[in-house]
Parts: sequence; structure tokens; C-alpha cells
Amino acid sequence: MIKRSLKQISDMASAINDITPFADVVIEGVTIDSRKIQPGNLFVPFKGEQVDGHKYVEDAIKKGAAASLWQKDVPNPPEGLPIIIVEDCLVALQELARKYRQELSVKVVGITGSNGKTTTKDMTAGLLSTQYKVQKTEGNYNNHLGLPLTVLGLSEDTQIAVLEMGMSGRGEIAFLTKLACPDAVVITNIGESHLLDLGSREGIAEAKLEILQGLREGGLAVLHGDEPLLMERIYEYKGNINIQTFGRTNTNHLYPKDITQIEQGNSFKINASETVFELPVLGTHNILNALAAMLIAHYFSIPYEQMNAGLAQVKLTNMRMELVEGKQGEKIINDAYNASPTSMMAAIELVSNLQGYKRKILVLGDMLELGPEEEQYHLQIGTALNPEKIDYLFTYGELGEHIARGANQALGSHKVFAFKDKLQLIDHLKKYVDKSTLVLVKASRGMRLEEIVQSLQKK
Repeated sequence: MIKRSLKQISDMASAINDITPFADVVIEGVTIDSRKIQPGNLFVPFKGEQVDGHKYVEDAIKKGAAASLWQKDVPNPPEGLPIIIVEDCLVALQELARKYRQELSVKVVGITGSNGKTTTKDMTAGLLSTQYKVQKTEGNYNNHLGLPLTVLGLSEDTQIAVLEMGMSGRGEIAFLTKLACPDAVVITNIGESHLLDLGSREGIAEAKLEILQGLREGGLAVLHGDEPLLMERIYEYKGNINIQTFGRTNTNHLYPKDITQIEQGNSFKINASETVFELPVLGTHNILNALAAMLIAHYFSIPYEQMNAGLAQVKLTNMRMELVEGKQGEKIINDAYNASPTSMMAAIELVSNLQGYKRKILVLGDMLELGPEEEQYHLQIGTALNPEKIDYLFTYGELGEHIARGANQALGSHKVFAFKDKLQLIDHLKKYVDKSTLVLVKASRGMRLEEIVQSLQKK
């Protein structure tokens, strides 16, 4: 994590007050939560709609913070304390991160995409860590606030940082990539997430491609080569970059062969090696995420033949294709972290193809931020269900009712149950599960369907 004198910090953050009396105080790490103060931290308060963090500055220093930022337009900064006054605390935090990044010799991998960016981040970090000291974005620290905090948390001896970059609208990825200055970037795919803000998949593709704006000269861009919206635009890019693609088809630089389902994962080969790779992650779509990670690892001089060691230790962030067991012995795929039409269809395909279960149940909730066509997207999920592969469907939420409406035609209304009350859904679902059952739980994060998984697991 960042370790600098208060004089250095004040210069990096463009302080507008004199901190000479505290110039030699050493800052070690940054936090925005006064409840998580560690000795030596710089506390950064924000003016929120409900709470103003400036109220906790003195308490943070009492708890061990070495200093605090203070926004100029907030009156009455405490006197006699190591306070750095800045025009805007968020901007100061971002500038502090930008300048710290410039001082580090670390290589940076930036990852974005509509689906799979967190999984790809985890896989990339796993592969690279077999040879390098690696840090990665933790949790969902992938936005204009989280990414600066991640950068400021990098150790000076970290060799490669794997940074996830999220967005909700245009310009956000451009800002993040220019702050991080990546040496290599990945765009996992173009889906339907953020259609509400960006209007079309074309708009989403253009927003994701903003990640190239911060890519270092001659750096590597890894793209989903089966996505025409990406490929049409990438070859119009005027910068000096190295382009490599992954995908299902043999037109890509890297593509899979001989895919075989194994317990809790898949084995596969690639066109660039005869090695049989084992990926302990469910879903053939995750093989594509692994290919993107493998291209990055190979760029950093890790031979394909040595990558099994990295794949074996991949541990995905919770609630992403997480296989757990319920109290009746049922197997549950907890994929409740997020959802879009593309990722939901991929998860349903996985469940449809898994063998060894007498009963397969889908528990699907609303997919959010899909724009004016949201009802149609949900309806299409339901109508696409295969009655020979799926036994029952439970839906939750208002938009989930459109999944149910489509599934009434595909499965029959006696196999479809729509709920707006989560507890009622849980009570009814429990009547259908036993040790021969596989349950998929998936929806957008805001639906909190992990509560269903937790209820199934309770003894």
C-alpha cells in the first residue's frame, strides 16, 4: 500500500493549506471508512446524501489515522490536527492514485466486459501468480472510487496488478484506464448489461473499447474475436497496439478443442498446445474466460504448458457459479451475483447439459438495467427453455413474471411458479428438492437471490 510522508501526500493531492507542522508524518494506506481505520491510514471523508464523513474525521484520527483529507467547502476544519484541505475529496483521492501509479514499476492488466470480467480477473491473477507477485481488484472495487483505492493498496514490490474496470455509462472506462495506464487489456464480451444507459449493444461496444485509451503504446489488447461489434471497431483503431483474440471458432488466435465435462468443471485443449487443461469452474462459457486469461499470461512469458498449475488454484469471487449443497443433499449453483440475458442463457445451458440429476430446477429473478425491451428479454429466456432438460421453473420479481409467461408455453404451466414474495418462493421450492436435485439460482444483484441459497442450506 502507499507509504509516503504527509508532505508528499499533500503535493500529490494538491493540498491548498500549509501542512508544514506535520510534514514528516508518515501515511500508510488509505481508507474511506472510519470504522476500518488502521494505524497510519489516511482517512478520506465524503459528503454523502445521508451522512457527511467529515463528522468522523476527529474520531478517525483518535483511532489511529495519521491524517485526513478535508473538502474546502465543508466549514470548520479541526485545528491542530494533520488535515489536508483539498478542493474535492474524490478528485484528490483519484489524483493521489494516479500519481502513485506513475511512481510504481508495476505492470497493469485492465479487464472489462459485459459479463465475465470478475471471473476473468480471478483466472488471470491465478495464472500470473505462478510466476509473479500479483494483486487484483477485490470485491466490486471496480469503479471511479474503488479502482483508485485498489491502486493505492498496491505494494511497491507488486509486479503485476490485475484491475477490473466497471461502468454504467460512457466515459467511465476511459477515466479508469487513463488512471491505471494498463500494459494489457481484456474485453471479455459485449452483452446487454447497461442497455438502459447506453441504448444499444453498439453503444456498449464503444463504451467498452474506451479501455484502449489508456493502454500503453505497443500494449496488448485481448478481445472476444467472435463478437463482430468488437472486431469491426478494433481494426479502425489508430493506435499502436498488439491485438489477439479468443473465442469458440478457429478464426481466433486462441480457441478450445476437445472439451470434456469433469467433476465441478471442464477439461479442454487449445490450438496452441497439446496439453490437456483442467478448469475447476462450472460452465463451458468459463473456458472462454480462461482463454482470455491464458493469452494475458502468455504475453507475460508464462508457457501454456505450465498454466495448469495456475488454473488448478483458481477461486472465483463468491456467488459466481458457486456449487454448494443444501440441507436435503440437493446441489445448488449459486450464480446470484449478477445477470444479463447472455449470462443467464449460459447458466441455463450449463444446467441443461449437466448429467447425474433426476430433477433440475431453475430459480430465476429480474435482470435489471436492460432498457425499454426488458420485458421481451425476459420472455425470451422463458420461451427458450427445453422441457427435456429442465423440470421446474421458479421466478421472483415483476420482470421474472415475464420469464414465467414464456416458460408456460415451453414447460407447461404446471411446472412454472411465479412469486413476488421471496419467503413464499422458498417455502414452495423446498417441497421439490432432495439429494437428486440440481438447482440454479440466478438474477441481478439487486434481487438478492443469495437469500434463497442460504435458506436451502440452513440446518
